[in-house]
Amino acid sequence: MTADPSEIVQRQLDAYNARDIEAFMSHWAEEAQYFAFPSELLANGAAQIRERHMARFKEPNLFGQLVKRMTLGNLVIDQEVVTRTFPEGTGRVDVIAIYEVADEKIAKAWFKIGTPVFDKA
Repeated sequence: MTADPSEIVQRQLDAYNARDIEAFMSHWAEEAQYFAFPSELLANGAAQIRERHMARFKEPNLFGQLVKRMTLGNLVIDQEVVTRTFPEGTGRVDVIAIYEVADEKIAKAWFKIGTPVFDKA
């Protein structure tokens, strides 16, 4: 039985929030592509996606809060609020993530990132 694309994306988000790089990467295809929406290629292949997230997973308050999810066929669209540690300090950023799932792995992903809102000191 094949997993629902939204289940694969949810497991990937759970691993992201746990900062578990091995679990996180287990949901990405070896040849996956990672884009800044609409078409700026940020990472090509699992090795580059892993490298990109290794630094991010060191952030002490990293957390992606799912606001809404929509699934249409093999596409999963998430609206999230992500807490990050930016050079300017801790803040939150609105994110729209679009995942294309193929063969039970994330094959492509596009991210539209809003403007960070920083915590008051």
